[in-house]
Amino acid sequence: MPNQAILPEVHALTPAMIALRQHLHAHPELSYEEFETSRLVAAKLREWGYEVHQGLAGTGVVGSLRKGRSGRVIGLRADMDALPILETSGLPYASRHEGKMHACGHDGHTAMLLAAGQCLARDIDFEGTVRLIFQPAEEGHVGARKMIEDGLFQLFPCDAVFAMHNWPGLPVGRFGFLAGPFMASADTVTIRIHGRGGHGAMPHDTVDPVVAAASLVMALQTVVARNVPPLDMGVVGVGAIHGGSSSSVVPASVELAVTVRALKNCTRDLLLRRIEELAHAQAQAYGARAEVLVSPNAFPVLYNHPRETALARGVVQDWLGDEGLVADMQPMTCSEDFSFMLQACPGSYLVMGNGEGSEGGCLLHNPGYDFNDTSLPYGATYWVKLVSTFLGTDD
Repeated sequence: MPNQAILPEVHALTPAMIALRQHLHAHPELSYEEFETSRLVAAKLREWGYEVHQGLAGTGVVGSLRKGRSGRVIGLRADMDALPILETSGLPYASRHEGKMHACGHDGHTAMLLAAGQCLARDIDFEGTVRLIFQPAEEGHVGARKMIEDGLFQLFPCDAVFAMHNWPGLPVGRFGFLAGPFMASADTVTIRIHGRGGHGAMPHDTVDPVVAAASLVMALQTVVARNVPPLDMGVVGVGAIHGGSSSSVVPASVELAVTVRALKNCTRDLLLRRIEELAHAQAQAYGARAEVLVSPNAFPVLYNHPRETALARGVVQDWLGDEGLVADMQPMTCSEDFSFMLQACPGSYLVMGNGEGSEGGCLLHNPGYDFNDTSLPYGATYWVKLVSTFLGTDD
């Protein structure tokens, strides 16, 4: 018996949606290499009557469909790329491309948006234009920014844009919304401590960058604790230290990789400034020199616009009631490059439950992760209902 919460049109497409999702899972492609995925998406959209544009950010696809006379336009975005992870799930549809894996559920995101797109084209009336945006390179490679730089919103203007991410640990059929800052900014800072290498038996003739780096690691722990107001969020974490190759050699340099996260732009600026100040001060204290490099592939704070978030939340409340909503949704310290799209266009980013415990599979970015197929029809139904609401049609 069909689940009464799922649109009948989506229910009819669910077996094909699952098959497509599992096909995508078996054939993952890394950032800016989503060639086959892009071709598959474009072919299906053309088959359903969408006007299709390919090539933004290399492999991006935008499908546009207009019905009625309204000038209103809604954009829906799904990411397509996989991660450089060796899959260990043992599933019959596990990755056939060694060292590449859909470990974040972008296979599910793509399948849900395609199923919604098919329903919207064939079965659903609305007044306005739907733009389905299939984005490459979300996984740390700022594909959203690249699409915008290539003219996304100039070529395909939208009144509002929305995106969704699956979330293991939340029940299937539950959706989370939060207006304002929802996900943290993310900066990667590389710090190189330059000293003077030499023989480990004669350290007095060297300037040891290892000692300076060790002191800097400890000093960085004070940045959040003694600079950020206690009610604000900030993360400064040293994830890697590289330097030296032998116990009897003082290396000439040491390199640190630091992640920096915040939910406010002023906090982000403060963290980056204090990291640079401490790096130079600590290095100088040991007679060394610091070089501080901030990666250009930074993610800004993901800010959900209040009006669009209220509308997106209202769709679930009208559809599933309060039981469909995540109560007391809190900001997250992870990051998303959809933040670039929200800087360029009003909109909102939401999360969708992908199951609790074993039902939801493993953690995101885990080599055993698998998207929960039972959540697919919920995501596709949500997209259809959001379009119907935004473009003036009630189911």
